[in-house]
Amino acid sequence: MILLSEWLRKGSPGGIIVLWVVGVLMLWEAAAWYIADVAHVLAPASKLPYLHLVIEALINHWSTLAEQGAITFGNSITGFLIGTAVGVVLAIVMSLSRAVELTLSPYIIASQMVPIIGLAPILYGIIHDPALSRVLMAGYVTFFPVAINMLRGLQSIRPEQEELMRSYAATVWTTYTKMRLKASLPGLFAGLKLSAPLAITASIIVELMGAPNGIGVLMLSSLYYGSSQVYMFWSTILISVVIGLIWFLLVTLAERLLTPWQPEFRPKEGGGR
Repeated sequence: MILLSEWLRKGSPGGIIVLWVVGVLMLWEAAAWYIADVAHVLAPASKLPYLHLVIEALINHWSTLAEQGAITFGNSITGFLIGTAVGVVLAIVMSLSRAVELTLSPYIIASQMVPIIGLAPILYGIIHDPALSRVLMAGYVTFFPVAINMLRGLQSIRPEQEELMRSYAATVWTTYTKMRLKASLPGLFAGLKLSAPLAITASIIVELMGAPNGIGVLMLSSLYYGSSQVYMFWSTILISVVIGLIWFLLVTLAERLLTPWQPEFRPKEGGGR
């Protein structure tokens, strides 16, 4: 408690996050108690189970949840990396030519008009390969935020900066490697942080369509067996949240390491963070 108070006094983001997490968990437990013991709702666990019982189920089935979660995580990472590569290439190509940008932009935007929940079963029905379907869906939800945010970063260069590079007779390659790509990194990571949780969600949706393994399969089977598996179902929800959070934190860590010049990563006056 003393450490938490010190964090909050200094305005530490870590302390604020801990405070919010503790508050949400306490609110969850209080809401479950109200539903079960005060409101006397029929089948209260199916509405909102006690958090400590969900955690108990998670511990009891940890090996199964970890194994299936790793499958979902692995497929989403593969798709995430492929989608990132596609998004980066599209952003660079569109930044090189205004005509190409105007030509590709409508198609890129139109590709996102199809909801994931509708596209996933179509893709799975065509391919009949759960692993490949998960990878493709994760890549599908990744490339768009990456392409749009990185393109914005590539185009953020001021006219006087471009004129300076021309005065040095810099080639297009030199301009990109020395200036544009570096300027695009904050936008790229903004797109990656948006895409990371979406890649997990896309993989889980494919698993709900009938994949043989993955955290989505456990989620579906828990729903099928009803009240007897309600705590297992909520355990799969928690694992999904944790997987998405881990992926988001990994991207954030990479951003901190690769873009230390950003204001939020600079040491504050007096040597603090």
